[in-house]
Amino acid sequence: MFAVTADPVGTGLVASLARPGGTITGLASQGTDYAGKQIEILRGLISSLGRVGIMFNVGSPGATGEMRAFETMARKVGLGASIFEIRKAEDVAPAFGAVRGQVDALDVVPDPLTTNNRIQIIAAALAARCPAIYGSREFPADGGLMSFGPNLAELYRRSADFVDKILRGTKPADIPVEQPTKFDLVINLTTAS
Repeated sequence: MFAVTADPVGTGLVASLARPGGTITGLASQGTDYAGKQIEILRGLISSLGRVGIMFNVGSPGATGEMRAFETMARKVGLGASIFEIRKAEDVAPAFGAVRGQVDALDVVPDPLTTNNRIQIIAAALAARCPAIYGSREFPADGGLMSFGPNLAELYRRSADFVDKILRGTKPADIPVEQPTKFDLVINLTTAS
């Protein structure tokens, strides 16, 4: 059972959300589904938004799927999109060197690499004076501008129900993968000022 994963179908963990098959099920964060809302939030914040940047871990299949969804939605609403790939913590500084002056706002796709290096990413975004939206509330809690994404605490709580069902004999293949129903918009007012 997985507690939270970005795209279980796209990464091949399950056959489908409704019928996972095999011996695994769980909860999906489905970042590909809320990219449009993140863009809507950025457009509401920055009236002159013309080009967005997307920073993501190119080695993460889930992050790659979320990057593609964000890029597609940006282009759909007439925004330019620039992609900034990172593979390790040492790639963050050079990526922000490329970001500076090239985009009006930045989406940082959540995954373990970006989350574990969030202090460095937040500091670089602030130094570049680049408004950034993140996928989890840890970023604005540590000084980032804002985040919009699923309420991860709620997903982790829901995972206990899955464990209970499995321990009571339900086969994982018969438990549909759940998607988030609660989302958080978090804005760091100090950073926004």
